[in-house]
Amino acid sequence: MSQAKKLRLGWFSFTCCEDSTIMFTELMNEHFFEWKKLIDFRHARVLKAKNTLDELDVAFVEGAIASDIQAEKLKEIRSKSKKLIAIGSCAVTGFPSAQRNLFPPEMKAEIQHILDQFHHAEKIRRLDEIVPVDAIVPGCPMDTDKFLKLLNQLLIEFDITPITSPLTTNG
Repeated sequence: MSQAKKLRLGWFSFTCCEDSTIMFTELMNEHFFEWKKLIDFRHARVLKAKNTLDELDVAFVEGAIASDIQAEKLKEIRSKSKKLIAIGSCAVTGFPSAQRNLFPPEMKAEIQHILDQFHHAEKIRRLDEIVPVDAIVPGCPMDTDKFLKLLNQLLIEFDITPITSPLTTNG
């Protein structure tokens, strides 16, 4: 019997509080058995220790970009993904992570040694300032109903029929 086609998915997190990642793992509590039939979690450090960054159908990316190293990693993720989705407020708007972009010069001078120590860029950037973004899921944390609706759309777009339709949150 042949293996059913699955959505090749990556979940990545950059500079943020990772609240959307927490919401994603909470959704796993409700949808794990359904999702394991539909999704090949290629890269999701929150779920597994061994990850593969190769050909992805969809990369969900949470967080703003605070360094050139992160920007290069984001470009690599984009190059290996057919679709890239910005997850949560920091990925979509840059804020609240990007609040240091608004610091007055004296406050910037006060934290400069920390920025230098951790090789942070002068400015924190949202994802679409670096790579094309195909869709967004706003919120801090992400809006789980919008996430589930988008996930359903992606399953259909990639010719993977959801077992039950539509996916929703309970409550």
